[in-house]
Amino acid sequence: MTEPSPEPRRMTISDPQVMRALAHPARLAIMEHLSSLEGGATATECAEIAELSPSATSYHLRALAKFGLIEQAPSRGDARERVWRAFSPSYMVQAGPSAGSEATAAELALVEAHTARQAQRTRDWIRRAQDESPEWYDAAWLSDTLLLLTAEELTTVNVAIQKLLNPYRKRMRVDPPPDARSVAVQYRAIPID
Repeated sequence: MTEPSPEPRRMTISDPQVMRALAHPARLAIMEHLSSLEGGATATECAEIAELSPSATSYHLRALAKFGLIEQAPSRGDARERVWRAFSPSYMVQAGPSAGSEATAAELALVEAHTARQAQRTRDWIRRAQDESPEWYDAAWLSDTLLLLTAEELTTVNVAIQKLLNPYRKRMRVDPPPDARSVAVQYRAIPID
């Protein structure tokens, strides 16, 4: 088996304009799709993921490119098709604790859009779970665990989780088994008190 190549460094987004541009359900879907592919995708291919027409998807692709989140990829041989790829396969949004109200509001809008997308995925799973094979039904897991940690311990846990997930990232998985499926893993580690 071939070892996966290390993931390139994560892009940090702190500009409120970029956060607001990304805080759109179609753009989040497009970014996730492009971030999971090595070679990129066309507007037509992204349209299916975003559930939009190719022309509407092209508009969103150009907006994402304007803010440096995606770029044109090398052509696949057909000079008429425009292929897009994510500038970075992963990104982190961080206005920071000292950010102004504009950055904080933009970060909140983006986090809310992302959280709504993840909640919808969970609802979709619950609706169709009874139609899944017992193997997949039993493998799915929803959990809410309270931990008691210091900030340093939480950082250690976060690093360990990332290390555990990295070999299975869709973009980096070299030889996935034929029965492998895309699986959305939501992990949140936030102080609640």
